[in-house]
Amino acid sequence: MSAAPAEAEHSAPPHQLREIFGFDAFRPGQQEIVAAVTQGENVLAIMPTGGGKSLCYQLPALLRHGITVVISPLIALMRDQVRALQAVGVSAGALTSGNTEEETEAVWQAIEAGELKLLYMAPERLASGATLNMLQRINVSLIAVDEAHCVSQWGHDFRPDYLRIGELRQALDVPLAAFTATADSETREEITRKLFDGQAPRSFLRGFDRPNIHLAFAAKDGPRRQILEFAAARKGQSGITYCGTRAKTEDLARALRDAGHAACHYHGGMEAEDRREVETRFAREDGLIVVATVAFGMGIDKPDIRWVAHADLPKSIEAYYQEIGRAGRDGAPAETLTLYGPEDIRLRRNQIDEGLAPPERRAADHARLNSLLGLAEALTCRRQSLLRYFEEDPEPCGNCDLCDSPVEVFDGTTAVRKALSAILRTNETYGSGHLIDILYGNETDRVREKGHDDLSVFGCGKEYGKRQWQAVFRQMMGHDLVRPDPERHGALRMTEGALPILKGEARISLRKDTIKSADRRPVVKALVSEEDAPLLSALKAKRRALAEAQKVPAYVVFTDKTLIEMAETRPESLDQMARISGIGAKKLERYGNEFLSVITGATEQLHPARRRLASKGAGSTYDALLEVQAKLTRGECGTLKPLSCPATMLAKLAQMRAEDERGITMLLGERRAERFAAAFLDVLRGAG
Repeated sequence: MSAAPAEAEHSAPPHQLREIFGFDAFRPGQQEIVAAVTQGENVLAIMPTGGGKSLCYQLPALLRHGITVVISPLIALMRDQVRALQAVGVSAGALTSGNTEEETEAVWQAIEAGELKLLYMAPERLASGATLNMLQRINVSLIAVDEAHCVSQWGHDFRPDYLRIGELRQALDVPLAAFTATADSETREEITRKLFDGQAPRSFLRGFDRPNIHLAFAAKDGPRRQILEFAAARKGQSGITYCGTRAKTEDLARALRDAGHAACHYHGGMEAEDRREVETRFAREDGLIVVATVAFGMGIDKPDIRWVAHADLPKSIEAYYQEIGRAGRDGAPAETLTLYGPEDIRLRRNQIDEGLAPPERRAADHARLNSLLGLAEALTCRRQSLLRYFEEDPEPCGNCDLCDSPVEVFDGTTAVRKALSAILRTNETYGSGHLIDILYGNETDRVREKGHDDLSVFGCGKEYGKRQWQAVFRQMMGHDLVRPDPERHGALRMTEGALPILKGEARISLRKDTIKSADRRPVVKALVSEEDAPLLSALKAKRRALAEAQKVPAYVVFTDKTLIEMAETRPESLDQMARISGIGAKKLERYGNEFLSVITGATEQLHPARRRLASKGAGSTYDALLEVQAKLTRGECGTLKPLSCPATMLAKLAQMRAEDERGITMLLGERRAERFAAAFLDVLRGAG
């Protein structure tokens, strides 16, 4: 993976970053990607969910001539991004099957007027020859591909229509920038082959760490109760719970509603209109919980999801990372919980073994599952285990359950050897339940019928109870020492990895399985201090009212992170508010006084030209010029004919440099320059 020259990372960001998007600086890694895309290089950027991928093509679209076409997988995601861009004053539109006639007409008017900068469309639209003809006519200068892993058979969200994007790039002969949150080496190779015709793009592999997300796993012990306890400790916060089956989503959503939560279910078997209703509710409502299958998630752009729980084990570490990454996209604290048990492991193994994929693909899928199980059964910092999979080597994080409460570990070699011996002596024909009866010496009818009470291993494991042996077998499955055999109804068979332990050539450590309630971790971290909490609630109420009036998601007005900073810093003027992250010129003009009134109980009446300066950091300079002008309105002697400058002239002056004395004189004109130029120059020198 390449890196930009050091000076590119530290050069001054373009003014649009502050004035339009409201950010004083780039997030780590963004600046070099923005520079490469702006310069017209082909780019493949692997960035963590919540790492700011969208900005890496939206800002270059404003800096380049022509239109940037954005290929995005979901209509809901496109609509949200278009609304967010329009809210900050960017001309953006989408051509989708969900458009009204008025929306489509507005897009075409902006194209014909030469104003449109970003045009969103789904990959399925590329199947039409008319689409290619249209794109060849409208001055496309860049293609951006969101969720680029969808092009790969190795990716977990394969979309066949993504395969047409490479042909589009060749037909338009323009640069292409592809973005995704998760892509291992196989996926990256396939993206390069399918989108860039095998010619290596400029590639960026940004750090995958999301330090604001707390990681936690727990063995299943009444999973419904565990999820309900986890949600109860975070009541009023937006969250997602993933389930392995459609029926479970409906059942768990009902249980959450019965417990007093705002909750709904979502799965692929629902009518399209019902799914859209859930997507809309989740985008707009604070504190809603969606209980869903993996059909829900890709394209969810809600930045203030505070937690993600898995009621069942995901299918791979990539899927897990993508799904938990939907929490805390605004950078504020977020939490996760993943429940797992032996039945999850059996299900995932069987899905791989019974699939139609070729042997090498099945082997790779088992390896991916092993990585996730290794994370679930980790003995030390989970973030280290997760990031090592993505070829990073971090320090212990201090923000996972194992850093919060280190687990007790014991030498499990003898226990594992006893279990493996029981498997061998029963010809790899039985599941863990029967094997535990043998090891514990439990004379069931089945044990006597099969003659297994005569085996040498019968009763050799009385030092552990049934639940402890269940934990041993689960960890053996997690370490891929045994696998369920789908041809023998889930009977456990040994893998090659078990042989060194069985022969006494290797040892293994296991965790003492203390099954914990889901909420038995340190107190949930508050978003703000107790003192600032009432103000944050009031700001959220104002945001909700504005969003409902405009029929847009709440985060289109302001994200949680922006409101948290407001509550903590309590700005007393628009100038101070303009310094808050996420507030650009358009949003300051539109919402500044609304939120200032919540904080101070009053609004600040400013000339529009002065208000716009607040977002550019020149407001205080304008005020100083205005003060000097007031003193010199009748000249230094106080007897001359009154003379002043229009507000727009002072606004232009506030953004000029003192070195440009000639330009200042030309702006003021001869009469005003004679009276004000020297004093104004002193102000500008002081501001510099």
